[in-house]
Amino acid sequence: MPGLTSENFRANSVKALANPQLQRALDNIRRDFVDFRGRAVGELPEYDELKRQAIALKDHTLENLDFYLDAFANNVEASGGYVHWCQTAGEAREAIVAICKKRGAKTMAKGKSMVGEEIGLNAYLEAAGLVPIETDLGEYIIQMRGETPSHITAPAIHLTKEDVADLFAERHKRPRKTEIPALIAEAREMLRPRYHEADIGLTGANFLIAETGSSMIITNEGNGDLSQVLPHTHIVLASIDKIVPTIEDALTAARILARTSSGQEFTVYNTFSTGARRPGDLDGPEEFHVVLLDNGRSALMGTKQQAMLRCIRCAACLNHCPVYKSVGGHAYGAVYTGPMGAVLTPTMVGLDKAGPLPNASTFCGRCESVCPMGIPLPALMRDWREREFERAEAPATLRKGINAWAYLAKRPVLYALATRFAAVALKLLGGRSGRLASLPLGGGWTATRDFPAPEGATFRAQWRCARGLG
Repeated sequence: MPGLTSENFRANSVKALANPQLQRALDNIRRDFVDFRGRAVGELPEYDELKRQAIALKDHTLENLDFYLDAFANNVEASGGYVHWCQTAGEAREAIVAICKKRGAKTMAKGKSMVGEEIGLNAYLEAAGLVPIETDLGEYIIQMRGETPSHITAPAIHLTKEDVADLFAERHKRPRKTEIPALIAEAREMLRPRYHEADIGLTGANFLIAETGSSMIITNEGNGDLSQVLPHTHIVLASIDKIVPTIEDALTAARILARTSSGQEFTVYNTFSTGARRPGDLDGPEEFHVVLLDNGRSALMGTKQQAMLRCIRCAACLNHCPVYKSVGGHAYGAVYTGPMGAVLTPTMVGLDKAGPLPNASTFCGRCESVCPMGIPLPALMRDWREREFERAEAPATLRKGINAWAYLAKRPVLYALATRFAAVALKLLGGRSGRLASLPLGGGWTATRDFPAPEGATFRAQWRCARGLG
C-alpha cells in the first residue's frame, strides 16, 4: 500500500488535532453526513428488512465465491470482454499497463476507484509514461494537491471551500472564485475535454454481477459514465468481494448504500456496463477489460475477519466514529480509514505495520450500529488487538498494563481492594473541585482535559448499593 504511515498514527493524530483548518473541514461530517443518514434511513420503513436481505445475499455470495467468480468471468467473456485475475497489487498494475501499451494509449480518464488507490496505480502509470486524469471532483482536487483520499466517498472532505478556491486559482490560472457552484462549473469546464482526449477509461465497481458479467458504478457526478463510454477501451478495476449474484441483488444493496452513505434515496447515476460495443450500439468502448484483484481478501475466508468482505464502502462507520471525526483520514496513514480501515489494513500490509489502527477505537459501537451490512467492527478490531498482544507486538507499556490488570482480575478479593483504594485516593486528589488536571499514567487524557474524580466508591460497590445488596 503506497505512502503507508500507519505506524505513526499517534503522531499523525496529534498534528491533526492541532490543525484548525482540518478541524473546520471535519465539521462537515459532524454536521451533514450523520444527520442526512438518520433522516434517510428513518424515511424507509423497510430499511431493516433490506439490511437483512443485503447481509444474507453477501454471506451467500461469499460462501459460494468461487462459483460466482467463475460465472462472472464466463459471462464477461461471452459478451466479448476480458478478465485478468490478479493475486497481488503488483500483478494488477502490470495488467493495466499491459492493456494500455497494447492499445498504444497515452492518457487515461479515471473514474473514482479506491482499489486504484490501494494499489498505487497513478504513480505506476506515470512511471510507465501514461497520464492518469482523475475525473471525480474530489479525486481531481487531491490529485492536483498530490494527496491521497481522506475519506472513502468524499476524498477531499479534509479541505474547505477556501482551500479549493485557492487551489483552482493557482492551477487553472483563472480568477479566484468563492462560491461552490462556480468552482464546480470551473472543474467541469477543465475536465470536459479530457474525456475526449483519453485513450483508456478506467472505473471501479460498486458491484460485479455474476449472471450478466456486468459492472455497476454508483455516482453523483456522471464522470464515471463519460470515463467508460467515450474512450476506446474501458477497464474495470475491482476486488473479488464486489461480486453479487444478480442485478436485483445489486439494486437491493444499492438502496441501502445510498441512504447510509450520503443520505440520498438513490444516487444520481447508477450505471451498468456489459462488454464492449456491439453492432448497432451508438456508443461504448471497443474493448472491455475487468481486472479482478485479491490482494489478501481470499485469506480472510473462513476466519473471524470474513465478515469484513461484506463491506460495500458506504463510509457510515467513518462518519459516525468519534476517532475519525476528530483526526480525519490522513492520520490513519493508509488508503482505508476509520473503523473499516482499522480492520482491513492489517490484512493487506501486516499487523506489524498497521497495529496502531485497531487500537484507534473507543469501542463505543456506533460503527457497528450504523453499518448497513452488520459487520461486527469492534469485535474484528478486538481480534486484531488480541493477535497483537499474543505476538508481543503491542507496546511494552500496554502489555505490562494488561498483564497487571489480568493478575488482579483473576483474584477478586485483591481486585476489589485495589480498586477501592484507587477510588478513594482519586477522590482525595480531586479535592473540592472533583477534577484532576494531571494523572499518573493518564497523561494522554489530562493533556487536553481534566479527569473527573470518582465519588469514592467503585462501580461494583455502587452497583450493589443500587440493588440493595451492599
